[in-house]
Amino acid sequence: MSLTKFPKDFLWGGALAANQAEGGYREGGKGLTTVDMIPHGASRMAVKLGQEKRFTLRSDEYYPSHDAIDFYHRYKEDIALMAEMGFTVFRTSIAWSRLYPKGDEREPNPEGIAFYRALFEECRKYQIEPLVTLCHFDVPLHLVVEYGSWRNRQMVEFFTRYARTCFEAFDGLVKCWLTFNEINIMLHSPFSGAGLVFETGENQEQVKYQAAHHELIASALATRIAHEINPRNQVGCMLAGGNFYPYSCKPEDVWAALQKERENLLFIDVQARGAYPSYAASLFRDKGIQIVKAAGDDEILKHSVDFVSFSYYASRCASADMNAGNTSAANVVKSLRNPHIEVSEWGWGIDPLGLRITINTLYDRYQKPLFLVENGLGAVDEPNDQGEIEDDYRIAYLREHIRAMGDAIGDGIPLMGYTSWGCIDLVAASTGEMSKRYGFVYVDRDDAGRGTLARRRKKSFWWYKKVIASNGEDLA
Repeated sequence: MSLTKFPKDFLWGGALAANQAEGGYREGGKGLTTVDMIPHGASRMAVKLGQEKRFTLRSDEYYPSHDAIDFYHRYKEDIALMAEMGFTVFRTSIAWSRLYPKGDEREPNPEGIAFYRALFEECRKYQIEPLVTLCHFDVPLHLVVEYGSWRNRQMVEFFTRYARTCFEAFDGLVKCWLTFNEINIMLHSPFSGAGLVFETGENQEQVKYQAAHHELIASALATRIAHEINPRNQVGCMLAGGNFYPYSCKPEDVWAALQKERENLLFIDVQARGAYPSYAASLFRDKGIQIVKAAGDDEILKHSVDFVSFSYYASRCASADMNAGNTSAANVVKSLRNPHIEVSEWGWGIDPLGLRITINTLYDRYQKPLFLVENGLGAVDEPNDQGEIEDDYRIAYLREHIRAMGDAIGDGIPLMGYTSWGCIDLVAASTGEMSKRYGFVYVDRDDAGRGTLARRRKKSFWWYKKVIASNGEDLA
């Protein structure tokens, strides 16, 4: 099968997130954050959904983020492994509470700035471009307890102060930025997505969409600040991507899929186009939502992003008959099971053509460069008798999705780069498991936090090294 050539300047690499990789949760002056309150086990989902308040740690629970994979102490070793694979880009995030432990301070924590400067300098040492997310499911806990997190307009001030600090402190080291990771996930996982917890009887939809408005204002202001500090800065938004297919050609199913697609893309519409889309009025009306805007908000939103980044793991299916009883519990974004595609061990659909469809849909809609910043297969990896991890299933998944990217480039779409998710095994955001592995590098750590944390190259490590060296031409 022929593959369209990737551009010469195409960026190849991988992605991690501070809250799933760093650990060191109270080191270097770091404050507590939302993810530090999310336990592994039976209570995890209730906390993630904002249904159960968790503002203190419990001695009878295990919190995977506290140590994670110890990237905080091992980043030099890990970046050397990335360089060995040939990475030209590395996506990571800054833990907001490393720079502002409480979130509302006037001055940043110098230890936090020093850590990230050293991290980004290490990337530059190997000619690896850092792609940095400002807020990746990570809100200082103090801002949740004292202000109610993003339901409060004051968060805009706190976030833009933090963003300005990042743009100034890391100027010359970082030029590619993302504001909020998977901003649409706050609709589905409100506490992990945006630090939201709910009171009995309140309109949760109102809270979520008002909080999203505050994030959109903060994102637009951060974009403006980034361009003011250095016109060469490139700022993107980030979508939890994957098209909704109609479950059948029944018109009601097609309409249901369109509605789901609009709900999924609403916030990206604002960030990429600079205004709320026309359909927002009916969506808000149907949900009983009244967005409270401050004077000048519509003008602020006009500061649109330079590019659109997105994750893609699976496509979704929607029908007019969707309900809690017939949707998959495998992913936080609910979907009907598609009978035409295979699924992963965790029930996520495997649909490479869906990636090409998603890329085409996004570019048709926004006419801005795209960046695929998360994609991969979560699977249980078992070392063989020689201690090797032969993850051919991961190679097969990635091969077909890279082919789909090539096809999309052949469709004429400007795709900036590709960062495979969890390039080094990390804590899964959905389940808190280590056994749900994505990486090219195995980390000796189990779901209970036991293990040496030693790194080991998988078979996919050598395969991806070959892919990068050939600029995507050699996928065998």
